Amino acid sequence: MKEERRRDSETLCPSARAEMSDARVFGLVLGTPEMAQTAYLDQVRPATPEMLALSGPVQPNEIFRIAAPCAGHGCRHFDGSDCQLAQRVVQILPAVADNLPPCRIRAECRWWKQEGRAACVRCPQIQHEVAMPTDDLVRAAGPGAAGYGEMAEKSAASAGR
Repeated sequence: MKEERRRDSETLCPSARAEMSDARVFGLVLGTPEMAQTAYLDQVRPATPEMLALSGPVQPNEIFRIAAPCAGHGCRHFDGSDCQLAQRVVQILPAVADNLPPCRIRAECRWWKQEGRAACVRCPQIQHEVAMPTDDLVRAAGPGAAGYGEMAEKSAASAGR
């Protein structure tokens, strides 16, 4: 177990939250809520309070792509050996890039290590917090995903479903 924790701390989750320990910013979410696209930074930056304050009036998790050490068994997506979120992203979401994006965390990324190119060509569309998630994003996020279920319920209620 000690060895696994050490290994996980060297592996980064590309879908982390800004408040996680040792969080770092590796991209910006651009575009529209319906058609988000990650703009990858040339250099990964620590998610310092000063950096996160640059998000202005919106929450940092809405516009920054954040990576942090994989929580392993502390994460609801981890099944003991694999990240189920990475598997669902690959199985459910369409590829949105023809080539590998210019991502600076790839060498340490859990999704890359586990799913390879298939995860990377889907990664640019990933957002941590989405006002109006698509059905596919909700399914990929998994049951009880933070924010997605509530947002999907609000979306369905406003649409009269």
